[in-house]
This record gives sequence, structure tokens and C-alpha cells, in this order.
Amino acid sequence: MNRPLALFLSPITATVLLLGTPAPAMAASTFYGIVIHVSDNSIKVEDPRSKQTLAFEIVPHFDQLFSADGKTTYQMKDIRAGRYVGVVYDQKFLGMRHADKVYLLNNANQRVGQP
Repeated sequence: MNRPLALFLSPITATVLLLGTPAPAMAASTFYGIVIHVSDNSIKVEDPRSKQTLAFEIVPHFDQLFSADGKTTYQMKDIRAGRYVGVVYDQKFLGMRHADKVYLLNNANQRVGQP
């Protein structure tokens, strides 16, 4: 291989190698707050203490909805504005937050139905 061609190809090769390696996936995080909006493909939750609002994408047949102890499952119709929830999420796909699991809590951060 002649030298000018090698000098031309080496930056291209380096770029392909750098862009071709996947970025490390972020670990799952949990966000607690009050639901302010829920639809078929997203849920928006506001932390009442910090006033931070985060939106999460959900898949159409999302079924990872639990009580705080994780033993009781719920349907999506049980999530509505004003419910206190904990959302376990990650940002794997194009940096968008998507919910992996949603836990229904009461305002004292306890499971629903607890005295």
C-alpha cells in the first residue's frame, strides 16, 4: 500500500472504529414523584420537593406496574394524575428515558393499602 493512501485511510478507519463501538449503557435509576400526565406511550412525573419533572417513554403493552413491595401487579388504568409513583428507568435508546418498572406508592413512600 502506498503511503498517501495509508494516510488517507487511517483517519477513516479510526473514525469507523470509534463510532462503531457501543457506548456503555447507563445503569437503571429510580425517580419518585407525582404523576402529572399519563398516555399510551409516555408518563410525566414531578418530584414535589425539588420541582423537577421528568418524562418517560413506555411501550404500548407496558405491564411492569407493581405495588411498592413488588408483589401485586396493577393495570395501566390504575395510573392517573395525582398518584405517587416510583419509576425505575434507563436511557439506553438514543438517550431517551424509558420506564422499566413503575411502583404505585402512597404519599409517605409506602406501598398502596398500607395503614
